[in-house]
Amino acid sequence: MSIKKYPLRALLIIVLLPLYACSVQQPMMTTSNPSTAEYEQGNNPPRAVVEADDHSANRQTADIQEELSPPEPEQTEAQEVKAIEKLAVEDDKSASKPVALKEQNFYDFPVVINPQVRYYLDYFQHQHRASSRRWLKRSGRYLTMIKAKLVKAGMPTDLAYLPMIESGYTLTAYSRARAVGLWQFMRRTAINYGLTVNSYVDERRDPVKSTEAAIRYLQALYGQFDSWPLAVAAYNAGEGKIQRAIRRYHSNNFWELARHRYLKAETKRYVPKLIAAIIVSKNPAKYGFKGIVYDKPLQFEEAYVPPYTSLRAVALACGVNFKVVRQLNRFLRRGISPPAPGSYEIRVPPGKAAELRQNLPRVYASTKTRYKTHIVRRHDTIGRICRFYKISKMTLLRANNLRKAKLRLGRYLRIPVTTTRYTLLSKREYKWRLAGRGNGKPLKHRVRGGETLAKIARRYHVTPQRIAAWNGLHSVNKIRAGRMLLIYPGGSAAEQGNIYYQVRGGDSLWTIARKFNTQADSIKRWNNLKDNLIHPGLKLVLKIADAG
Repeated sequence: MSIKKYPLRALLIIVLLPLYACSVQQPMMTTSNPSTAEYEQGNNPPRAVVEADDHSANRQTADIQEELSPPEPEQTEAQEVKAIEKLAVEDDKSASKPVALKEQNFYDFPVVINPQVRYYLDYFQHQHRASSRRWLKRSGRYLTMIKAKLVKAGMPTDLAYLPMIESGYTLTAYSRARAVGLWQFMRRTAINYGLTVNSYVDERRDPVKSTEAAIRYLQALYGQFDSWPLAVAAYNAGEGKIQRAIRRYHSNNFWELARHRYLKAETKRYVPKLIAAIIVSKNPAKYGFKGIVYDKPLQFEEAYVPPYTSLRAVALACGVNFKVVRQLNRFLRRGISPPAPGSYEIRVPPGKAAELRQNLPRVYASTKTRYKTHIVRRHDTIGRICRFYKISKMTLLRANNLRKAKLRLGRYLRIPVTTTRYTLLSKREYKWRLAGRGNGKPLKHRVRGGETLAKIARRYHVTPQRIAAWNGLHSVNKIRAGRMLLIYPGGSAAEQGNIYYQVRGGDSLWTIARKFNTQADSIKRWNNLKDNLIHPGLKLVLKIADAG
């Protein structure tokens, strides 16, 4: 832009730009004492401050931010639908006369060739060659496991390529329709077929459990339609839609039904796309995909951890990169084990389960609170600021000594951010800390009106999650005044103090002891039980040190 040509506009830009730049900067207080903190200039306003080994406690029970990614196959859906509809118009009869391949015995899914399948063969080889190559590479991680489960179920192993057209073999895939995971399950369907979906766990992202659920679902669909093409179409469109199409057109042949307008183009393209994916995946070199280095097959061990255990603590105890542990446990939405009573089974790399049991008690969690500063701008509201920084309204008001939610333009607001750092203690230091805690005896803290778990945790230099685990709390966001809390200062990430298990119907001391790898006599001693009688609802103290 020339100053001679636009003198006034250029002058305004020169004058206002530095002012604007100053207005978007956010000072950061880096001390835990807000009364004596000095402001340091920061950069653009981040949503959270997360160090490599820390987690933001703005969302008290979130160790990490949940990762979501659009399913890559979905990104070209509109283009594919348009092409398939065009093919149907140009050659309507060809869809009802598919030609079986000569090497049909190479496949256990009914593979045919027609214009729709040819379109997708070309699609994989040319328009989306780079994406297809990524999908083939990723498939190596899951194919061995999926095919083994399909064989056990007596189903076509070629169905193992269905995730290729659903998610591109991506566990974090989240579609526009809110389908999730490798097999792109909707929430209701997932729950109907035995998967857990809640705010802590989403087993649609568990490659093993979601595969088992997908197999059960596909088995049910095949039992209903007695046709794999129709079963796969129903997996996409729903069994009701396919059943109505069969009644309307008096045919149980997918290709015949695909000639009519009743089925959506998304469903019409689904089966030919799967067939093309099967053909290319089983003959990659023939279709130009040479030299692919497939991901290594999925391997892991399972180990039990207490409630609220961070995957960062697990990675440190195992001596492996956090990303490795995270990838094995994508189903843990917040990066921590859920707050359910008792232990929770997580996954670690092969050969690391014993190391985890040995080292997890020595992982020490320390917390630190610092403050960001937000300058109130036009159109800012308390609710909007809280959503941006992911904190509660009460937290923001208390941090700034505000009684009302009314904001003044230009006011500086303190935004509290609590982070947790995990450190692996030496055996000597760990024993010293245990001795300093009086042989594991807890402190007692009675909750006062207005106190939060986060505030109590900062006072004792522990995490809110550990206090919740010690006291059998299901949430770190709700605590009633007057409740007595047990607190173990200096506690490790897998606290050597007490965790609690609530007795369920059918439990016995022997079954509980077996579940936690301990002795029934030890449980009796820790809980001052005179005999073996227990009843549902009773809370038992379990010592992780002895439980391993």
